[in-house]
Amino acid sequence: MTNLILEAREEQVRILTLNDPDRRNPISDLPMVDALCAALKKADQDPGVRAVIITGAGSAFSSGGDIKKMQPGAGLRDELPALTRANYRDGIQRIPLLFQTLEVPVIAAVNGPAIGAGCDLACMCDIRIASETAKFAQSFVKVGLVPGDGGAWLLPRIVGFSKASEMALIGDILNAEEALACGLVSRVVAPAQLLDEARQVAQRIAANPAHAVRMTKSLLREGQMASLASVLETSAAMQALAHATADHDEAVSAFIGRRTPNFKGN
Repeated sequence: MTNLILEAREEQVRILTLNDPDRRNPISDLPMVDALCAALKKADQDPGVRAVIITGAGSAFSSGGDIKKMQPGAGLRDELPALTRANYRDGIQRIPLLFQTLEVPVIAAVNGPAIGAGCDLACMCDIRIASETAKFAQSFVKVGLVPGDGGAWLLPRIVGFSKASEMALIGDILNAEEALACGLVSRVVAPAQLLDEARQVAQRIAANPAHAVRMTKSLLREGQMASLASVLETSAAMQALAHATADHDEAVSAFIGRRTPNFKGN
């Protein structure tokens, strides 16, 4: 069987490629869920990995769900609704829950259409860079479904409630420039430049002190859910840890000495 996730390591950056191009890289099947979760956990648990890039093989980033498997008794849909609920909970919903716990920053290099759950997968990432050929759609309503993988939570936090409502209730496709205009992505580049651009962003993240990067990422995620008071308390605790790192001392010393710092990840 073909590896559903291709993994490549470039110094401190890990590149994960969804590898089911003939079906446009759907992420709803359990084997893909298992493979993606395993690859992300592996990267997060490796202190030498400073950033992760996710992209898609072939012409699409991810088609989301496989429509051919939406018939009764196929894919996530069981003839018994209670089991369908369990299939979502034990299957695709594991992905957004995992993303919420990751400390390593994740960049989506959206090389083509990101539709339905594929759009939501891009939203789970911390930074989104789009090829000019990328397209985005929160299109569950077009097939008589709701966002079953967390899209109703993710999308409004990125583009705002009004734009998220428009995308989810109409289901139309946004091109790359429209995605840039509403803040769904932060950069749009030519297709041939996409991975190089994602690498440059990843390398700039990796150049910073590793512990500070991971704790900052965790605080940003905490800030999506917690009160200001709770985030401030967590920030104080993490700041105490950050002050105790050798990289912090090196940063201060380099600033005072007007030299380039040499961070070692400790």
